[in-house]
Amino acid sequence: MPRRHRFALLALLAAPSLPHPSQAQEPGRVTFERYALPNGLTVILSEDHSAQVVAVDVWYDVGSRDERPRRTGFAHLFEHMMYQGSANVKKGDHMALLERAGSQGFNGSTAEDRTNYYQPLPSNRLNLGLWLEADRMRSLAVTDSNFANQREAVKEERRLKVDNQPYGRAIFEDAYALIDSTSCFPYSHSIIGAMADLDAATTADVKAFFDLYYAPNNATLVVVGDFAPAEAKRLIQQYFGDIPRRQSPPKVTCGQRFNTGAVRRVVHDPRANLPATMQIVRVPPYDHPDYPALALLTTILGGGESSRLNRSLARDAKVAVATPVYLNPFGPRRGPGGLLLWAIANQGVAVDSLDRLLAAELAAVAAGGVAPAELEKARNAYRASVIYERQTALSVAEALQTATMFLGNPDAVNTDFTRYMAVTADDVKRVAATYLRPENTLTLIITPEAPR
Repeated sequence: MPRRHRFALLALLAAPSLPHPSQAQEPGRVTFERYALPNGLTVILSEDHSAQVVAVDVWYDVGSRDERPRRTGFAHLFEHMMYQGSANVKKGDHMALLERAGSQGFNGSTAEDRTNYYQPLPSNRLNLGLWLEADRMRSLAVTDSNFANQREAVKEERRLKVDNQPYGRAIFEDAYALIDSTSCFPYSHSIIGAMADLDAATTADVKAFFDLYYAPNNATLVVVGDFAPAEAKRLIQQYFGDIPRRQSPPKVTCGQRFNTGAVRRVVHDPRANLPATMQIVRVPPYDHPDYPALALLTTILGGGESSRLNRSLARDAKVAVATPVYLNPFGPRRGPGGLLLWAIANQGVAVDSLDRLLAAELAAVAAGGVAPAELEKARNAYRASVIYERQTALSVAEALQTATMFLGNPDAVNTDFTRYMAVTADDVKRVAATYLRPENTLTLIITPEAPR
């Protein structure tokens, strides 16, 4: 044997064996400890010394679903109000202190079911992240001037993201008509809120909302990363332990039914350059047994260049320039949600024709199911997303929060993966036939013309 071939063979034999294709990688297990303070604050600690980073992540059990008619937008307003100062933090200093400590990527967001505030920090500044969150939970400055200022900021955000964006109103507002407002108001209105509701609100209204929902007994604190558990517990007790428990918020009820009849509306959007069709399908809550199959179906229909809708409508037929698909665009829900299927017409294509072609594609998957290769690709995409999720302290913290709120147990961060891997082609076909039905769908026909 030639010398170079012998060395190549020795190198091959010495190399670590690669996994068999059937031995696909699984996400690493997340270890954690869960406990509660006497005031009701739920605490989850997950120690990980792989990097000198720690994530402090607070979720409040409040979102747009907790708002009342004519008082919408409050949950989103507090995403802004929470950075306006508290008893020991001047207005504007919250972000400045985090930046000076080396924090990047801190923020907050609002969805239908939760509002979160998160900050990744160097591990030696864990105390700062905890202290800042505790101070604003205890003593947020809900003043006339702060409220007036942030109300205008929210209204400007609405103008920017909703009112002046092509297709923005359809996505952020009109799609919520999928849910019946008379039987399920919590999930039938937009997160960002109505201008008229924000204008009608008073400081007293806003203060009452804060006192009810921004309480330790309505919050979960997750800390992930490079910390000593005993020290973290000491700091959490020191900063959060004396914040008083408040009354429990009222329960949210929703009576939405499925398959109540096809609804079709025309939306005039003068900011859109091309017409579009948007079909929004009612789907069950995140913890429902059908949800994993629906999530994989979403990937099959709209996940990437090789997805069904992109291949059939954009690449082959060339009747659409884009075919995005979203399952609950703003995050998981504990109530009924929506699978949003969207196609923007190509130049010269009649939107009604595109709408019929989109409906035909949905009917085809409901009748014929999906190919094994399509399902395997969707499973692999989900597997990769969970593995990537394990790579940062903040994404692990968010995963623990999601498992706790929407599946009832933080350990679901480790076990939920198996639900998705167990989905079969028959499951996907069944959920497609169950939910992708005209009588379960709101169709929005978006035209670029202004209303006459």
